[in-house]
Amino acid sequence: MLFGVPKEHSIRGKCEEKRVALSPAGVRELVEAGGGVVVESAAGAAAGFLDEAYRKAGAQVVYSHEEVLGHADLVVKITAPSPQELAQLQAGAGVMAFWHLAVGWESVRDIMARSQVTAIGYEIIQDDDGTLPVLRVSSEIAGMLAPQIAGRLLETESGGIGILLTGAPGIPPADVVVVGGGTLGFYAARAFSGLGCTVYILDISKKRLEVLDQLFQGRVITALATKENVEKFVCFADVLVGAVLHPGEVAPIVVTQEMVRRMRPGRAILDFSFDQGGCVETTRLQGPTGGVFVREGVLHFAVPNCPSLVARSATHAHTHTVLPYLLSFQREGLDGGLRAHADLRRGCYAYRGRVVRHGVGDRAENLDALLEG
Repeated sequence: MLFGVPKEHSIRGKCEEKRVALSPAGVRELVEAGGGVVVESAAGAAAGFLDEAYRKAGAQVVYSHEEVLGHADLVVKITAPSPQELAQLQAGAGVMAFWHLAVGWESVRDIMARSQVTAIGYEIIQDDDGTLPVLRVSSEIAGMLAPQIAGRLLETESGGIGILLTGAPGIPPADVVVVGGGTLGFYAARAFSGLGCTVYILDISKKRLEVLDQLFQGRVITALATKENVEKFVCFADVLVGAVLHPGEVAPIVVTQEMVRRMRPGRAILDFSFDQGGCVETTRLQGPTGGVFVREGVLHFAVPNCPSLVARSATHAHTHTVLPYLLSFQREGLDGGLRAHADLRRGCYAYRGRVVRHGVGDRAENLDALLEG
């Protein structure tokens, strides 16, 4: 199988993608397993991986974006391909990417059908126990980045209120409210509490709150995410972290514009649900470009590709997670890999241009039946 690794060209506002889908180490594993890899020149440059490293790993480095897309059996990307990129694929090719089709299906529907693309979304690959292994890695990184981002936003120079997250002798630390107690919410809470912040986690699941209570041993305050509690906690937050996830679906609005209006000026909102539409109403008003902006006197961070801020670490982590799937495709082919692995079948949005996931498009076909046929 020939794997293609193009340079990421998606630039949305200030959200240029600096990760690359495979590190040279990942390329070497595929080549040693008998696969071929074609990498676009400078694909890994922003993450610190030079062309020569890919050549040494056994990849063919080419200078044309179209050559990578037009020859690969399976294109491995970070961001979803644009309509122009989809048109350049060979018929029947597969593409693995963060597609997020719940918020972008209409723009690619027709061309995907014509190109007979098999679209596998990292964000919906799901193990038998319900874990989302590839998305989990990105969520861990985003959660651990949260204090770095919030600390900069709260600085006077950034237009923030000018407070230290950690506080100082005689000065209390920041109040951090995390809405959503999943992977990202947990790692964000752990990072903030490690700095000494007063951290609150809200979640709709009492069972999950009980687990978080045990994990944090009282170092973090938990509360049920009722509308009343969300309204109450949001208004005193110095930092509000939106970490709401409905896998493969548009995120629900949990924090309204009226709630944001009640926050104190110069505080910060980090809406990490933005790649799925955003769980804070004021980030949705920004539109799909996202970025860092001020609304209702509050600084907003709404960046759909947050792990790109640490592109090298994020590329290594991503490669480690997706490599077993790629090796499976190398051994068994695209169809064989899908037949053999239920987690990959759950990660399929479309098979040869036909929708196979409910909630995307008008009607979903049965993937198992299509693979058998």
